[in-house]
Amino acid sequence: MADQPTVFTPDVDDVDNNEKSLVVAEDKLPEQLLIIPLHDRPMFPKMMGPIILEDTALQQAIMATEDKTVPLYLGLLLMHPTEDSLVRIPQSADDFFPVGVVVRVLQVSNAKAGAPLQLLVQALERFDVTTMIFAEGVFRAEVHYWFENRVENTEEIKAYSVAIIDCIKELVNLNPLFKEGLSLLIERINLSDPSALADFSASMTTSSGAEIQDILETADIRVRIEAALVLLKKELEITKLKAQISKRIEDQLSKQQREFFLKQQLQEIKKELGLAKDESESEIEKFQKRMKKLVLSDEAQGRIKEELEKLRLLGPSSAEFNVSRAYLDWLTVLPWGVYTKDNYNIDKAAEILNQDHYGLEDVKDRILELISVGIVKGDISGSILLLIGPPGVGKTSIGQSIARSLGREFYRFSLGGMRDEAEIKGHRRTYIGAMPGKFLQAIKTCKTANPLIMLDEIDKIGASFQGDPASALLEVLDPEQNRDFLDHYLDVRFDLSKVLFVCTANQLETIPAPLIDRMEVIRLPGYILAEKVEIAKRHLIPKQLKLHGLTKSQITFPKGVLTAIVEGYAREAGVRGLENCIKKIMRKTIKRIIKDPAETVRINKDQLTDLLGKKLFTEDHAFKKPRVGVVTGLAFTSMGGTTLYIESIPVPTGQPGFKQTGQLGQVMVESSEIAYSYVRSLVRGNEQASEFFKKNFIHLHVPAGATPKDGPSAGITMACSLYSLAINKPMIANTAMTGELTLSGLVMPIGGVKEKIIAATRAKVARVLLPKENQEDFELLPKHIREGITPHFVATFDDVLKICFK
Repeated sequence: MADQPTVFTPDVDDVDNNEKSLVVAEDKLPEQLLIIPLHDRPMFPKMMGPIILEDTALQQAIMATEDKTVPLYLGLLLMHPTEDSLVRIPQSADDFFPVGVVVRVLQVSNAKAGAPLQLLVQALERFDVTTMIFAEGVFRAEVHYWFENRVENTEEIKAYSVAIIDCIKELVNLNPLFKEGLSLLIERINLSDPSALADFSASMTTSSGAEIQDILETADIRVRIEAALVLLKKELEITKLKAQISKRIEDQLSKQQREFFLKQQLQEIKKELGLAKDESESEIEKFQKRMKKLVLSDEAQGRIKEELEKLRLLGPSSAEFNVSRAYLDWLTVLPWGVYTKDNYNIDKAAEILNQDHYGLEDVKDRILELISVGIVKGDISGSILLLIGPPGVGKTSIGQSIARSLGREFYRFSLGGMRDEAEIKGHRRTYIGAMPGKFLQAIKTCKTANPLIMLDEIDKIGASFQGDPASALLEVLDPEQNRDFLDHYLDVRFDLSKVLFVCTANQLETIPAPLIDRMEVIRLPGYILAEKVEIAKRHLIPKQLKLHGLTKSQITFPKGVLTAIVEGYAREAGVRGLENCIKKIMRKTIKRIIKDPAETVRINKDQLTDLLGKKLFTEDHAFKKPRVGVVTGLAFTSMGGTTLYIESIPVPTGQPGFKQTGQLGQVMVESSEIAYSYVRSLVRGNEQASEFFKKNFIHLHVPAGATPKDGPSAGITMACSLYSLAINKPMIANTAMTGELTLSGLVMPIGGVKEKIIAATRAKVARVLLPKENQEDFELLPKHIREGITPHFVATFDDVLKICFK
C-alpha cells in the first residue's frame, strides 16, 4: 500500500550517503511497470514526493529489482474510491483508474524488519494501462506513454495561465499555507508551459482524488487548464468562506474577552473606591435587609447570625458557600411574625359562603362560629377541620370559600399517595438538593404565617420504607405541638399555631385514630334532588356557559329537565356527574348554534336520550313490588348513601343450610349468620316455620354481585328477608330499613343517618326504620331532607316485625 504523495522540493545533494541514490541523466522508460496503488490523490509529471510502502510483497519486489547502475521505474495508479472511504487492498485491474504516471525512484531507505519502506520518487510521464497482470502478490502493467509535446501558447491559453496565477496569489493572501505551493510552482516549472501549470495548480487544491484524476486523464491542454482553473476557483470560494467564519469567531471571542477584562477592571476600580462589594458581602447585606422586616424568634435570630459569620469566612468559590447561602435564604425568606389581618365581619363572611355554595349549613355554621370566637378572643388559631364526604360534594371548594370569608391566603396540596416523611418534615441539610417540607414551602409561597392550608385526600396517604407521613402529620395537626414545629431542613422551630388547617377525606376508616382525634370532623353527606337542581341553576350552568362562550339567551335548562337529568344520569352524592352532563349538552348544542347564531335552544326531556344517551339509573320496579324474601335496606359508602336490596330463596334439599353471595365482607357475612340464627330461634314455636328451615337450604343474595359490600348495619334487613321467607309473606311496600341486629334481638345504632336518609329520599321511599338510639340524629337533620319520610324507631326486632308484617 502507498500513502498519499506529498509535494515538496528536496535537495538531492543533501541525501545521506547511506541512502541508495538512483538518479541518472537520461531516462529510458520500460514497457512494463510494477504498479504502486494510491488511495487518496494521484501524482502529476514533474512532481517529487515520498511514498511509504507497507505491503510486504511490494517491498520484496522493489528490493529484488534494485540495481545501483540502472534506474528503478514504478507506475502510480489511483484506486477507485469506496463508499465508506476505507483503505482497501486491490483485487483486480477494475479497482484502478486507467491513467497513471511513471516515476523514477530517487532514493530508497533501508527497511528494517516489519517497518515500512520509504521511497523518494519523481514523476516523469503519463501513461495508459494496456494490460495488467497479478503475480506473486503484486500488480504489473504494460503501459503506453503519452510523451506530450509542447503546445503553442495561444492568446486563450495565456489568458487561462494568467487567471490561474492570479487565483493562486489570492489564495496565498487568504491562506499562508499555499505559499509553499507557490514557491514550488515558481522554482520547478516554466510558467510559460500551460501543461505543467495546469498540473501543479490542480495538485495544490484540496479537491477530491477523483476530481484531480480527471485533470490527469485530460489530454487536451486547453480543456485541462480550464478544468484546473475551475478547481482553483472552488478552492478560492471555500477558503474565503473559511476566512469569514474564522474572522466572525475571532471577533466574538475578542469581544467576550474585551468585555470580561473591562468588567474585571471596573470591579477592581469600584472596590478601590468603596463603591462595590464582593459576592459574599452583597449576599450578607441582602439577608440583613430582610431581617429588619421580620419578627424573629431568639432561636432563629441566633442561627442566622451564626450562619452569617460562617458566610463571611467562606469564599464564593467554596462548595459550602452555596449550601450556607441557600440555608440563609430559607431562614430569611419565611414570614417570621408576619400575619394577614383576619376578617371578623360575620355578615360578609356569611354572604361569601352563601354565594359560593348552596346548602352545607353545618360547615357554614362552623365557620361563622370560628369567626365569632375570633371576635371575642382577638385571633383565630388552633382550629383543624376535617371535611368528610363523597366525591363531588364541594370539600375542596369550601376550603377556598373559607379562606375568602376570613381574608386569608389559601394554599392547597394533596396528600394522596404521599409516602415520604420528608415531604412533611423536610430533608436534612446533609443531602444534596435538600429542601424544607411542604408546610414551610406553603408558608413561603403565601408570604404570611397564618394562611389557610388545605390538605386534600388525607385518607389516601401512604407509608413506605422512607417513613410514615401520617405519623409525621401528628405534630403538624396538634395545636399543642405545632407552635414549635421543627422542620429537618430548617432545624429551627417555626410557629404553625396560627395556621388554619382544613383537611378533606372520603372515608374515616383509613385515617389513623390518633390523627382523627386531633381534628374536628364535619360531614358533607351529599345532596338530595332538590339541592342538586338548585346548585345546577345557581352555579353549574352559569359556570359552564362562561367556559363554553355561551349566554343565557342562547340555551335554557327548565327545572323539569334538570330534575330528569339528576334522576336518570346523575344520582351520585356529589354534583360532578351532573356537571359533566351539562357540559355534554352544551357541547352538542353549540353545533346547532353555529348553524343559526340567533336561535335560542331550549332543552326538553325528549331530547335527553339523544344528548346524553341511555339512562344510567332506572326505577327498580322489580324490587319495589312486595315479594316474599325481598327487603330494601340502606347503606353508607365512601360515595355517599345508597339503597341496598336483599333477597332470599329456599332450596328444597331435605336438610337445613345457609349461604350468602354478592361479594359480602366478613362483617356482613357475620351479620347474615346472626340474622339466620336469630330468625330460626324466633320461629321455633311455629311448627310450620321450623319445619321450613329444617327441610330447606337458604340462599341469601345482595345485588349487585360485582360490588364489594361490608358493614353491620344490614342486620335487621337480612333478618326481615329470612323471616318473610319463613312465614311466606311479603313485607309492606315502599319501606326501607337500617340497623345492626344482635343475637338477642336488640337493634343497635348505626352511622351515616343523614346519607342514608338522602338515599331513601332519592329512591322515593316513604317509610324508614331506624334504631331507637338514632332518633336524635334524625331529628337534627334539616327539614328539607326529612320531608316526605315517615320514620319508625325500633329498639328490638319485635318492633320491626310489628311495623313490617302487620
